[in-house]
Amino acid sequence: MGYAREYASAVLWRGRVPMEPADFVPNWADRPRKDRYFPAAPHFPLPDCPPDPAAAVRRGLFGPRGEGGFTLPLLGGMLRDSYGLTGRRLAVQANSDLGTLPLYPHANFSRGTASGGGLYPIGIHWVCGAGGPLTPGVYHYATPHHSMRRLLTGDVTADVRAALGGFAADCDQFLVLTVKFWQNTFKYNSFAYHVVTMDIGALLETWRIWAGAQGLHLGAALWFDEERLGRLLGLGPEQEGVFAVVPLRWARPRDGRLPAGPTEARVRAADRERSRTVIAFETVRRIHEATLDGAADRPAAGALDAALEAAWAEASAEPPDQAAGAPVPLPAPQPLTLSVRDALRARRSSFGRFTAQPPMTAAQLSTALAAAASAGRLAGCAEGPGEASLTRLHVFVNHVAGVPAGAYAYEPSDGSLRPVRPGPQGWFLQRNYFLTNYNLEQAGAVIAVTAPTPAVLDAVGDRGLRLVNAAVGASAQALYTAAPAAGLACGVALGFDAVSYTERLGLTDGELPLLIMMVGQEHRSPADFDHTIA
Repeated sequence: MGYAREYASAVLWRGRVPMEPADFVPNWADRPRKDRYFPAAPHFPLPDCPPDPAAAVRRGLFGPRGEGGFTLPLLGGMLRDSYGLTGRRLAVQANSDLGTLPLYPHANFSRGTASGGGLYPIGIHWVCGAGGPLTPGVYHYATPHHSMRRLLTGDVTADVRAALGGFAADCDQFLVLTVKFWQNTFKYNSFAYHVVTMDIGALLETWRIWAGAQGLHLGAALWFDEERLGRLLGLGPEQEGVFAVVPLRWARPRDGRLPAGPTEARVRAADRERSRTVIAFETVRRIHEATLDGAADRPAAGALDAALEAAWAEASAEPPDQAAGAPVPLPAPQPLTLSVRDALRARRSSFGRFTAQPPMTAAQLSTALAAAASAGRLAGCAEGPGEASLTRLHVFVNHVAGVPAGAYAYEPSDGSLRPVRPGPQGWFLQRNYFLTNYNLEQAGAVIAVTAPTPAVLDAVGDRGLRLVNAAVGASAQALYTAAPAAGLACGVALGFDAVSYTERLGLTDGELPLLIMMVGQEHRSPADFDHTIA
């Protein structure tokens, strides 16, 4: 048994047994930046290509896979809409940082992709080969400036291809996603690894949605020679990690052959840390080390599907409680015609502004569930399952017109709700929520995302923890993106007693609740300030 099982168990029980160090208190005055800072690296501003609204309507917000190629304006548009700063927001809401947000040093800038705690620890590196529009080299996306900083000059795409072990062997453009742990551990300490691996999935899902709406396709690899890529990017192995590689199909045909062999070059530019004191957490070091084991050995095709099918069969083996009632059919999901840019710009967390009146409609609930369920397979991920889903959805219905209050299991095959526990659930939901920024009873519905983490770890090893959490993060981002298009408010939270949810929903030991997502109506005419900057 690897350490990932122990870590997953600690996350499950953290509502009752705090993760070490239990007495840790964040030093907000000495917090790190939300972006990397390379003071000597030259900037290259990115163009911003707005997505084609006609294409978005034609293909739908969650459009099918396309075959088009990227251009520099398209890449700039995708980065801006996903991780770039798009506006400054202030609102009267229930989050704990409300008192500091009006101060400029604590300003909250909106982005298209959600991030745990609003910390945004992912570094986006572009490894550009000779077929790209810029001088070949390694670039870092500077979110405050919407520009690329060049960290290394020279074509090092052969090093990336070597690390990928045959995946995307004909590609010479790559986006590489890294995480600097201190950007999250300063707040979440040992829990941080759980959070950042979900952040990776959220960003990959944003890119998948954005690319699909434009007739493009993006795949991703989560298994690769991480040590080699870390050396190339100049990362400290205990302070940072490489979590995903995304090959880019470029629109312009490449001239000539790809460079033959790895260069063994490395980035020398150093990120300048803002914090005076950086703390290393032993739990984070151990789980990261565990997920590095076998990182270059991509799982065999079909291994994950077999494990998931067995796990979900076991989870569904318990006969339904006849006293809970018959399955509740939901209407077909609404068509989502909002453009991808408008949907991402409208994405935000409700933070305590839900209201039970008017109730959300059954069609809105169906739309939200279908969107979240669609992301459970991590479509486009080289190591993701073929047909089975990595996640399952359970729904606590509070205020949905035509749907009785109660706890349900969502059946994506026919879009129905299977009753698990009848009656109002608001008391249970609020009692098992740690924070005060949401009144969960006022949300139209609370969706719990579960995953068979132990079965995945048995099938593909400890690195499977990243895969499972990425799927959960992708489900959250899919819901966040669909919510404004469906006329709903949305919020996502990690601060709940997962053991209580396991008991309430009658889950097996192998199915873990990892995230809760709230959807519903908001109070009308809120006192908001929303200043668009992009």
